[in-house]
Amino acid sequence: MFQPGPRRLLLRMSLAAICCVSGSHAFARELTLHHASTQSAQVMEISSAGEGIVEELPLQGGGFQRVLYTKAKRETKGIIVMFPGGTGEIDIEKSGEVKNAKNFVVRSDELWRDRGYGIVLVDALDHQSMRGQRSSAEYAEVTKKIIEFAGMQASVPVWVLGTSQGSIAAMNAASHAGSMQLAGLILTESVSILGGSHETVFDARPADVRVPSLVVANVNDQCKVAPPSMAQSIAQSIRHAPVTVLTVSGGTQRTHDDCGSLTPHGYYGIEETVVNGIVDWMQKTQNRP
Repeated sequence: MFQPGPRRLLLRMSLAAICCVSGSHAFARELTLHHASTQSAQVMEISSAGEGIVEELPLQGGGFQRVLYTKAKRETKGIIVMFPGGTGEIDIEKSGEVKNAKNFVVRSDELWRDRGYGIVLVDALDHQSMRGQRSSAEYAEVTKKIIEFAGMQASVPVWVLGTSQGSIAAMNAASHAGSMQLAGLILTESVSILGGSHETVFDARPADVRVPSLVVANVNDQCKVAPPSMAQSIAQSIRHAPVTVLTVSGGTQRTHDDCGSLTPHGYYGIEETVVNGIVDWMQKTQNRP
């Protein structure tokens, strides 16, 4: 058992609905989040471990999918399956330590758990790069096992969240899961322009998604394969479910790679603002008649 102790940057948040867009099959609602000042961002410690259960889910044909489940710190409102970006290799060890802990979905672990959500972190298959595999039918079968595992941990709603390349996996999971299995889909800084992985969220059957969906886009994201200008196109591709577009701003750049984790693309320095906005949407979605 282990317990992380990262410092978190507290940011003020204002939330305002700015427009509503309706279509023949789904509606897209746009929200905007701002934080006080990107200049006030501080260097944050990276959480590398948390209390949790490591599980190796056996796969058909051999191999395994390693996941790490950490409980909410108070009464559990839901469980979020987290698909990291990049190659997907966060390197969960059997002890529960996460060796590659820079990705947003790993860094934000305590923020979600503080708000009543358990987290299932998803590692790369057999410690191999996931680039080019996340939109495949074969990987969709893997996501079904992950969602099933999440649902076994508590009798609460299960959500899927992906960031950057991980959004492709989350879209694939939602497009192959039934509405009884998932409460909703959350896409953050999604890869929507073809790059080195040769796949985007549009390859993961967005028209088959049947659960409430959130598309988060940072106006300060400079990653060429995940431009914020594509947020509405992503929302419109999810034609058979209600979709909300959440626009955020800010973040600090600590690396030269615009698509890296410690940049505005990875919400570095605005984690709490982003988490608060997503949680607000989740709660409103759950309370919707």
